[in-house]
Amino acid sequence: MISVIVPVYNIRAHIENCIQSILKQTYGDFELILIDDGSTDGSGDICDYYKKQDKSVKVVHKENGGLSDARNTGTAMQCH
Repeated sequence: MISVIVPVYNIRAHIENCIQSILKQTYGDFELILIDDGSTDGSGDICDYYKKQDKSVKVVHKENGGLSDARNTGTAMQCH
């Protein structure tokens, strides 16, 4: 299984295109881990929507800790 980790912070205008692009991949054995790093623009709500639509999507909401912290959180979530 491949884990695709996407840190999310206030990217409401772009997150849907990003998620849709990843979900359209032909490789089927993957999980998409979206790390909402304290977004205040509704990006986290969009992530939750896709989690409800697709079982391969996982979402973590956390306080803003920066890009490296978000990636580390996603790495800790891999294949769980």
